[in-house]
Amino acid sequence: MRIKSILLSLSVLAALSASVVNATPMITNGNFELTTNGTNKQLSSTVTKDADRTTLVGWTSSNGNDGGYNFVLNGSIANTKESAIWLQSRDNGFTTSPVGGNVFASDAMYHPGTLSQTVKGLSVGGFYTLTFNYALAQQVGFTGANQDNYWQVGFGKSTQKTSFLSIPDGGFSGWKTASMTFAATSVSEALSFLAKGTSPGAPPFLLLDNVSMTNAVPEPATWTMMLAGLGLIGLLARRRRAAR
Repeated sequence: MRIKSILLSLSVLAALSASVVNATPMITNGNFELTTNGTNKQLSSTVTKDADRTTLVGWTSSNGNDGGYNFVLNGSIANTKESAIWLQSRDNGFTTSPVGGNVFASDAMYHPGTLSQTVKGLSVGGFYTLTFNYALAQQVGFTGANQDNYWQVGFGKSTQKTSFLSIPDGGFSGWKTASMTFAATSVSEALSFLAKGTSPGAPPFLLLDNVSMTNAVPEPATWTMMLAGLGLIGLLARRRRAAR
């Protein structure tokens, strides 16, 4: 009886742990690999066949008039003249994104557009952790230091921001990882990124990649399951003591 009780308790705990750990990704095209009209182009606010514009599948880029001064860059050529925005890489440690491929780029000081998508399938009152990689680079042909650049991140009615990035003239910040937790107030919420900074005259390009979101903590239904599991374990323990 004791062995069966222990095995049953362990199986309950294992099932509960799995329900907590096995979070489900909810972001569409978080690595920016899917586009509607090719990559290495400025973003449009709507799907287009314009040779110089494209859109990101699952995302909308808009500054209220058009797509804003936002780009999807091919990371492998972002530091060459073939890139839509040629980023400085001479003696500054420039590297591609940790996951490679495309990156989203936005100039905080020149008509930046908000990049957004609607995240669905949320649980009201549930907590969700957003993670992403970001960096700060400077465009070739311009000079001057860039100070206090950051991503302003929105989720529903909540807003958070990344740590500030600053680079010297011609510098590169290196890739950083941000992690933020938000509470859902609806079954769907608007997730948004807007480049911010305070360095006019020296085009700073904030880079973004590898956006993902997972369950942060057990949701109400999971808590109910956990309490039921703990109650079952307690009942088994009492029965075991009574049988002695």
